[in-house]
This record gives sequence, structure tokens and C-alpha cells, in this order.
Amino acid sequence: MLDIAEELHRWVEQGRDFAVATVVAVSGSAPRGPGAALAVDSEGAVIGSVSGGCVEGAVYELCQQALADGESAPALERFGYSDEDAFAVGLTCGGIIDILVTPVRASAPDREVYASALSAAAGGEAAAVARVVSGPGELLGRALLVRSEGSSGTSSTSGSYEGGFGAHPELDRTVAAEAGAFLDAGRTGTLEIGEQGSRCGAPLTILVESSVPPPRMLVFGAIDFASALVRIGKFLGYHVTVCDARPVFATAARFPDADEVVVDWPHRYLERTPVDARTVLCVLTHDAKFDVPLLRLALRLPVAYVGAMGSRRTHLDRNARLREVGVTELELARLHSPIGLDLGARTPEETALSIASEIVANRRGGSGVSLTGAHTPIHHDVPSTVPEPEPEPEPAGRIGSVA
Repeated sequence: MLDIAEELHRWVEQGRDFAVATVVAVSGSAPRGPGAALAVDSEGAVIGSVSGGCVEGAVYELCQQALADGESAPALERFGYSDEDAFAVGLTCGGIIDILVTPVRASAPDREVYASALSAAAGGEAAAVARVVSGPGELLGRALLVRSEGSSGTSSTSGSYEGGFGAHPELDRTVAAEAGAFLDAGRTGTLEIGEQGSRCGAPLTILVESSVPPPRMLVFGAIDFASALVRIGKFLGYHVTVCDARPVFATAARFPDADEVVVDWPHRYLERTPVDARTVLCVLTHDAKFDVPLLRLALRLPVAYVGAMGSRRTHLDRNARLREVGVTELELARLHSPIGLDLGARTPEETALSIASEIVANRRGGSGVSLTGAHTPIHHDVPSTVPEPEPEPEPAGRIGSVA
């Protein structure tokens, strides 16, 4: 739901009734993961996607039916591929997905929680919404919003929360803490918990959707290759910063697509700017006076990726210089150098694609080899909680409904 927060927030502000279908869990090969959403309003307008096209039509009908029924209870639907009827509604890629369809009317008791969650996500605020996916009927669809530290709301061990499930008081506190942990990691997935906030009571499945600010891409070196990398970084959803010590090159006019352009020595800027486990650093200066102090610091930071441009000769010389200033072999092993995958790239745009491909492969656990002839999974993400597919699924594409 939060992946289409900007559009849904507008619907809330306009007072529209709508139903939102959210991917809860996936098994096998599926186009989209938990948290992917499609929403339909009372006029039939649709936004978002849950499968890249495989089951969109059927999900659209489910959303319309949820609004027409006049009931507020959500429904859990499972979609899968049928070998007996390849044209049945299902995932032709062979996967199975569970989708929660939730009507959100203007009069719904949880409307305010959803509105707050959508407002936070649309505004770039770090927040997570937890919803009951399965369990006692009276709790289905109930929601709780967790914000980061410093936001308003009821205090919890991981920040603050709004709303609640209206069950055992310990349940809200436990879910808020668990959702806070998901939020800290920027994760979306499910968790199992007892109705009383522990292993006691009826088991509940909770979907936690996290919305966090875009990850950062720091590009050091205001060269023509950097301009192409900035554009592809923005396309991938990064907040992109270009940094160079030379003011004649580091200008907004040369990098109009960058979120910010900084004139400073790279290592000095890195010392004072915030980074986290999702941050990627691309060092394109290939000049020892910039590279060595910068990489000495970068390789000791808890960031997702550090890559440095240069020939293999430059790489060997740079590694020797880094060892001289105390960089360990373990730290050097984190360095992607020469930067990028072997695509045979020559132009700045091709080189940017090579670098971006390596960043994606590093993030998702891909090998970087051609999928043609390979026997590796297409999607490498490991879902948080995924039910095993039934050994003998029903022949129909829509495997079943749990209301």
C-alpha cells in the first residue's frame, strides 16, 4: 500500500472510498514482492500493480466487489499457476502470491490510521504500518502505524505508534516494537504473533509495510561519467549527491538531475554527511590524492556498496597506497574495483549502466551472469515469511479465498 502512497494520499484527501489489494506473501517466482499494491476507487479508477499484469484483471474485480458488498472485512486471496489450464487466472511465471483486499471507506474505523500512514509515506517520512492479515475475524484488517523517533504519538520502544488492534494491550506494544525493527531495516514482510502479544492466544499474521526515505547515492568526481550515473541513479530511486573539490566542475548546471552538488574534498564531505546500510558510494575521481583518503574512510563505514573507477593498473596502485595508510585486506575486499560489471561498456551511459547493474546485483544477490542458459533464480530476494506452496494445488488459477 505504501508503494503507491502519493496517489492514495490524494484519494484520501478527496474523500474517496477505495479498496486496496496488497501482496502479503510470495512463493516461487513472482513479479512483485510483499507490499506491492493495487487500488481501485468507487468510480473504477485504478492505480498500482500487484503482479506486473498476470492477475491484475482478477484483482481489479475483487477490489470492485469489496466496495460493492458494503462490508468492511478484508479478504485474503491466493493466486497461482495452473499446469492443467495455462489460460486460467494465475501467475504464468510459476509462483504463488497471497493478496489481501481491504476496503477503505471514509467511514471505516481504521481510515484515520491509513490516512496518517499514507501522508507520512507521501511526505518522505520514515513510517511503518502493521495490519492483521490472518487471525480472529474481528481483528482482520486492523492497523497500527509506527513512526520514527521524534514523531507524535504514543511512545513505544521503537518510536511512536498510532491506532491499534483493540485486543490485548500487550499486542499493540509488541507489534509496535516489531514494526519498529522492520522500519529500522527498511523492510516489508510478515510476522507471526499470538493474540496476546506473545505466543499466547490465537495466532495472528501481521503484514508490516515500511516506507523510508530514498537511499543515498554519493558520486565522487564531477566528470562526464558522473552525469550519466546521476541520471540512472535517479531512475533507480536514489537521492543522488555529486561531490568534487573543484568548483569549476561541481556545478548544478553540469548536473541538473542531481539532488545536490557539493564542492568539498570528498573525504571531508563523507566525514560529515549521514550514511546508512542502504547508501552506495561511487568513486569516479581515479586520482590518488582524492581516492586514498576517501576510500580509507569509506571502506570502514557501514554502507551497502563502495566502488571505484580506474584501470586495472590504477586499481593495483590504489590498493598498494591504501595498504600503506592502514587499510586491511578485509576492508579492501569490500571494494568493487574496477567499478561495474563486464558489459564491454565504452560510453558514459554504458558505463553508468555497468555500474548500476553491479549495484543492483550487489543489493539483490544476483550473479551478474546472463539469464540465458543459467540455472539460477531470476528473483534472489528471500521473503520474510512465505508459506510453502501446497503439494497439490487446485487446478484453477485462483487457488482459494480466506475471508
